[in-house]
Amino acid sequence: MPLLEDGQLVPDTWTTLDADSPLPATGPVIVPLSRLEEGLARAPGEKLGVALAPDTEIDTLRTALPRLSLVAVTFPIFRDGRAFSQARALREHLHFTGEIRATGKPLPDQYEFLLRCGVSTVALPAGSDPEIWARAHTRFRIAYQPSVRGERAEGFTMRRVL
Repeated sequence: MPLLEDGQLVPDTWTTLDADSPLPATGPVIVPLSRLEEGLARAPGEKLGVALAPDTEIDTLRTALPRLSLVAVTFPIFRDGRAFSQARALREHLHFTGEIRATGKPLPDQYEFLLRCGVSTVALPAGSDPEIWARAHTRFRIAYQPSVRGERAEGFTMRRVL
């Protein structure tokens, strides 16, 4: 799957494992939450990521976050916005500085909001045109909500700032 970072295609160096795949001793891997303990048992220098279901409470990662380099949040359908909340909570409440990857079925129209919520990369859904996603990155210049990227909101929320 193509991987988009800040509007540009980048290579994906991570291996995503399912519940049954053997865990390699080396290399960056993304494990399901059910295999997190197994992943944490790898050598401390090995990059580890975890894939979360939309209903996962972010606080369950609190003790593991210092060892994690990546957290993948999932959009099972475009109407399910829980991954936005997970990304924002990782950045704002748990102060996670690693990569947050959006997976599943996000839409290009959601791209800027994904970034504003703290997502670093997006695994483009199968059949997606990367050019449409890149254009979506520059389409919107005004936002009404605060951002974890340090950008100021414009519009109606400015009343709260003033």
